[in-house]
Amino acid sequence: MRLFIHVIEARNLPSIYLNGSSDPYVRLQLGKRRSKTTVVKKSLNPLWDEEFSFLVGDLKEELIISVLNEDKYFNNDFLGWVRIPLLTIVDTADLSLGTAWYQLQSKSKKSKNKKRGEIFLTVYLSPRNSLPHEIPHAPCGTLDDIASKSDKVCEPAGQMPLSAPNNNTESSIPIEAEDISTLRETKSTTSFVEFLSNIFGKNTEAPSSPTPGNLDPLEQLQQAEACENQDEEACCDKTFCEKLELMASKDQGDEMPGNLPGGVLINQSYVAAPGVLNSLLFSPSSSFWQSAAELQGTTDLQIEPWRLDNDEKCLRRILIYTKAASKLIKSVKATEEQRYLKADGNAFSVLATVSTPDVPCGSYFKTEILYCITPGPQLPSDDQTSHLLVSWRLNFLQSTMMKGMIESGARQGLKESFAQLADMVSENVKAVEQEDIALNKEHILSSLQKKEESKWRLAIWFLGNFTFISFVFIGLYVLAHLQLATPSMVSGLEYLGLDLPDSVGEIVVCAILVLQGQHVLKVTGRFLQTWKQRGSDHGVKAQGNGWLLTVALIEGCSISAVDSSGLSDPYVVFNCNGRRKTSSIKFHTEDPKWNEVFEFDAMDDPPSRMDVTVYDFDGPFNEVIPLGHAEVDFVKSNLSDLADIWIPLQGKFAQASQSKLHLRVFLSNSGGRGVLTEYLTKVEKEVGKKINLRSPQTNSAFQKLFSLPEEEFLINDFTCHLKRKMPLQGRLFLSPRIIGFYANIFGHKTKFYFVWEDIDDIQVIPPSLSSVGSPSLMIILHRGRGLDAKYAAKALDQHGRLKFHFQSFVSFQDANRTIMALWKARSLSPEQKVEEVEEVSEEKRLQTEESGSSCMGIEDVKMLEANSFMELFSGGPLEHKIMQKAGCLDYSTTPWEPVNHNTVERQTTYKFDKSLSIYGGEASTTQQKSPLTDNSGWMIEEVMTLQGVLLGDYFNLQLKYQVRDVPCKPKTSNVQIFFGIAWLKSTKHQKKIAKNIISDISVRIKEIFFEVEKEFQN
Repeated sequence: MRLFIHVIEARNLPSIYLNGSSDPYVRLQLGKRRSKTTVVKKSLNPLWDEEFSFLVGDLKEELIISVLNEDKYFNNDFLGWVRIPLLTIVDTADLSLGTAWYQLQSKSKKSKNKKRGEIFLTVYLSPRNSLPHEIPHAPCGTLDDIASKSDKVCEPAGQMPLSAPNNNTESSIPIEAEDISTLRETKSTTSFVEFLSNIFGKNTEAPSSPTPGNLDPLEQLQQAEACENQDEEACCDKTFCEKLELMASKDQGDEMPGNLPGGVLINQSYVAAPGVLNSLLFSPSSSFWQSAAELQGTTDLQIEPWRLDNDEKCLRRILIYTKAASKLIKSVKATEEQRYLKADGNAFSVLATVSTPDVPCGSYFKTEILYCITPGPQLPSDDQTSHLLVSWRLNFLQSTMMKGMIESGARQGLKESFAQLADMVSENVKAVEQEDIALNKEHILSSLQKKEESKWRLAIWFLGNFTFISFVFIGLYVLAHLQLATPSMVSGLEYLGLDLPDSVGEIVVCAILVLQGQHVLKVTGRFLQTWKQRGSDHGVKAQGNGWLLTVALIEGCSISAVDSSGLSDPYVVFNCNGRRKTSSIKFHTEDPKWNEVFEFDAMDDPPSRMDVTVYDFDGPFNEVIPLGHAEVDFVKSNLSDLADIWIPLQGKFAQASQSKLHLRVFLSNSGGRGVLTEYLTKVEKEVGKKINLRSPQTNSAFQKLFSLPEEEFLINDFTCHLKRKMPLQGRLFLSPRIIGFYANIFGHKTKFYFVWEDIDDIQVIPPSLSSVGSPSLMIILHRGRGLDAKYAAKALDQHGRLKFHFQSFVSFQDANRTIMALWKARSLSPEQKVEEVEEVSEEKRLQTEESGSSCMGIEDVKMLEANSFMELFSGGPLEHKIMQKAGCLDYSTTPWEPVNHNTVERQTTYKFDKSLSIYGGEASTTQQKSPLTDNSGWMIEEVMTLQGVLLGDYFNLQLKYQVRDVPCKPKTSNVQIFFGIAWLKSTKHQKKIAKNIISDISVRIKEIFFEVEKEFQN
């Protein structure tokens, strides 16, 4: 049912301005649906002659017609209003109030100004949404296939004027042309049911109708309206579906378009089929956009029907609406073109281009919004799901200095708008929760059934050939011959124990037996190796707590072959963060089926990529031949996109045959926020500086800037210059997996990043005049890496490696320590880190030996008298001087404080010099001093904790000093030092670490004692 209003004119309106005039306009509201007329300037008797129509949702609503004065600088002034309940229109015989003057009322009954003027209106209801040419008295606003919330229309030429006298008015109910004569012939118009039967009857013959007292007219009207609306929606849906099917029939299998670079506005999965979600958003019968307009205050919404292009390959429609005013700009008119890029029944892609020419610089750009609807993850309940991904960008038609400001404003507005749209979609269809996705992972993995290779089948494949069978037969034949033949006499050059062939035939037979034996040995070796590798790493459960990576290897397609048979024996090797998983071998096939699941042990650091390589098995004695390789990038890919993917293989064999692998990859953080905290703590120890976790808003902006997944978070950022032909000022961003650079100079953006594993070397360039007297960093990538950022590289060296030069850091030491710590944490394996520690310790040991001094033991060290030696622990200038010479920088102590009647305690902190640790680092100690039991000396117990030292969080160091006087030797004391390691975490390198620590501690104690003796001698 529709409500039609014809706003004709008004008279005797109150004046607002000092010159005795006003700028009136009319605002109409029905429920939450609104519309308004144009503004008539400087008039108290304005003439509008404009028509409007509203779709009626509830007959209990009332029509509010307000007359306002437009004020460009402040709020609009209220002149008066009229309130008309819809039930008063329904109670009339012809569903019309006719054309009449209505007195404008004030909002408050206490208002002093009672005379607010009058407005001339025509108001009536129409029970069906008919076309204008079928409704002589209806406005032309019902042309759209979708009933918009407020359609502003104009009267077409030749339409009958709206005239409705107070008493003798002609019915304004929209009727069919063939029913007009029937209505005119009907004399009795007192029966409302007869009136409806003439309109909605299937034939012109008047059926026998019940008496008016037996039926409710309002109920009959609602039933008739519902039938009409259902018929119209079914027709629209049918037409829309037919157009989509026609477009899908001409689809050539093109891939879904990629995300637009502006960012992602909605990224959510829903429990609904893709077709259902597409119908909710874009079907003509859907009221989604009307409801969205009501929620966001959008008015004058007009939606045109979907139309096919001439080639019937693209479906498009136009939406016209007025955006609500905001704090910064007034309401503006927008035109939006929605165009289907892909529609194949299972995946849909719609590109919306929005033009707002009335906003500042509105002719310089257009806003593009891409809606992608694809099948979502599988659920344990087997319900169909779909994934909605909405991205955006600004398409600048002309260059402008306001580009950055325009993008910032558009980003904020779209973010708020689509947050409301996402809530509306969730109200209509259920969103997939994270718990459902976790259950989905278990459901998918449990549904995979691996087909075990039969041992007899393997034996037949390898041993069921002519060579092996003939060798067995000949072998049995030779054994039978040995049993029947008698030994021959020794002759020729033979001697006892050496039997040589006696003829050419025997030589040939022996050669054949040797060649066959060699081949059989090779085949048997292949069989045994295959038998050993038959089980693969499938089903081995992951251990630990942290980042868990699970890979399901489903199948392969068109795997290439390197031998003449045309078939291969492929198996797959996965490598991620130094961990390796191997699949089983599938023999003599180009389309292998694995259905195997591999779980990587928990990783402290989130993985950046996973390398996948397919090999052809050719036995243990032959060189392994790679059939293709691929790379799964966790930084550039969404985790939801990796849940079910086909990855193409690279390589000369794979590209020729277009080989692909079907994988399902799941990456989750089993430790939650605790894993992030532990990671930051570990980085803090390497850097030697406190690192705070950034806010969710900062991390979200960082993720959008470089299009990173949600699990990536920002660790630190530094202002610097990127050195090229001209220095480019920007910011260097550091995260667990990437290092990125961003600069925006007058709207010209430079943005790139690469993962830490891509870095081959980092060099510190000494200060120079070009670097403004500060050091700079040269980052060198591995060959073939970072090609996306090639335009920003300083140079390309002779080995084909890209070089990036960063300079002018505000705090070079902080930036250098953070970058080096993150790079070594990602690029070096645990074994490489231990080897580096061993190399440093070995270099220090060799330097000590070359100096000609022998290593001092940690017992029976003869020094000065005990009290003199204890000045080393007094906290005075002597202690600071000696520890400074021993390589302890920024040495500080706290005063001794009593713990009990005989024991005192203090804390010390200092930093390691580069001569002690190439990584630097800090040490914090707690020392307790107490007298010996016989009062002949002192005992000092020390517990040392290391920060920023490689593997320093695995252990604590414990030292005990016993200092006592030697009775027979005056001014001589004996010092015994006991040393121990308390392991906090287990590691297979404990022996190597303990050996290196003992060596370093011995050297350090010797240096300290030498300095003490030297000071007392002086």
